[in-house]
Amino acid sequence: MIVSNATDKTVKKLLINGQSHDVVIRSADLLLDTLRSQLGLTGAKPGCGNGDCGACAVVVDGKPMHSCLSLTIEAVGKSITTIEGLQDSPIQKAFIENWAIQCGYCTPGFIMNCYALSETYPDADDETIEEWMQSNLCRCTGYQEIKEAVKTILQIKKDQRPAQ
Repeated sequence: MIVSNATDKTVKKLLINGQSHDVVIRSADLLLDTLRSQLGLTGAKPGCGNGDCGACAVVVDGKPMHSCLSLTIEAVGKSITTIEGLQDSPIQKAFIENWAIQCGYCTPGFIMNCYALSETYPDADDETIEEWMQSNLCRCTGYQEIKEAVKTILQIKKDQRPAQ
């Protein structure tokens, strides 16, 4: 049996926001740390470190993930979207226009969750929105503005669908 001491480093390719990046990782490296320290993608925020707050959320193969709980090696061969990949997107604009930004620390995580929700359930009802937003915490607001931003983006997507 071969046992790794998790100090051996290897070069791997990550597909992030549609671009391939070489990263040097250990088997124990967290995706959050790799994104921030090696690639300068600091939009995913370190918060609780145990998956409770959602400030570190990214989307991996269409699903929101807490990057503080995800090993970088698990993301090899998958498509990763970070908040930087949604720059100037309608989702970001909806959050700004609905004042769903407050201090801004949790905002990238909420936006990533909203993005995944809108791609997965474009006709999400209030209950589904509530369920999806439970994986993110905000200490500044009562969440109403965030819910309105999510509803705004769902309506935009609905309006953009071809007529049947």
